[in-house]
Amino acid sequence: MNNRPLILITNDDGIESPGLHASVAALADLGDLLIIAPKQQQTGSGRSYPRIKDAAIYPITVTAPAYYTDKTREYSAYMVDMTPAQTVDIGVLDLATRPIDVCVSGINYGENIGSGITASGTVGAALEAAILGIPSLAMSLETLPQYHFNYSNEIDFRASAHFTRYFTQQVLSQGLPPKTDLLKIDVPSSATMETAWRTARVSRQSYYVPLPSGRTELNEQKPLGYTTSYNPDTLEPDSDIYITMIDKQVAVVPIQIDMTAENALSSMDQLYRNGGKQLC
Repeated sequence: MNNRPLILITNDDGIESPGLHASVAALADLGDLLIIAPKQQQTGSGRSYPRIKDAAIYPITVTAPAYYTDKTREYSAYMVDMTPAQTVDIGVLDLATRPIDVCVSGINYGENIGSGITASGTVGAALEAAILGIPSLAMSLETLPQYHFNYSNEIDFRASAHFTRYFTQQVLSQGLPPKTDLLKIDVPSSATMETAWRTARVSRQSYYVPLPSGRTELNEQKPLGYTTSYNPDTLEPDSDIYITMIDKQVAVVPIQIDMTAENALSSMDQLYRNGGKQLC
């Protein structure tokens, strides 16, 4: 009977992403790995679940860098032409031969911070695993926007791989904090293995801001753009944006699936009812 933990590794950047391979290198000796990722880029797909056009599972080999070994090593993996959430479901329901102990999504090209994190495919994959009852990590590394949709060997994942390994070890040995379903972890680009980490909250500020397409005719094929922006004067000091971008520390956000606004539970009746009767 196999007593080694089973670790599901996935992402939204695709099976060829060096960030995914960095996670493999960081976690290979912590347990048995089930590596499955989208066939191509799925950045910004959130936890979407569109109709599947290609339901096949494609075996593939990935090469992990020599972060914790004396040389690069190859690992068996799978790719599917699906969103991150669908990819997780395929891994859990069709490929895993025993319960998965932890899911690691990432390491993502680009920080996932601020109020728009539900658009993140990295977070979406971790959410899907958490909904299936699997403790999960969503790992992201701050990068320039030019790398968000393009792989680059110029990005050094060693520090973020260190924190991926550290928090995976903690979850395997200690479990998640109470009332927590996943951890969202963002590593600044300047981080080293000695960089401090802090518990954070999701900022209510937007960080990724959509931009007009610039079209002059309705039929122009011009997509919306985006930029990154935040207001440091009104930014919450304990938020993921502040800790990652201003303090340049690793921001660790405990997230729960229950998005109920607790403060509204007791005020809904008073706000929307009149004398205990529903308004017409």
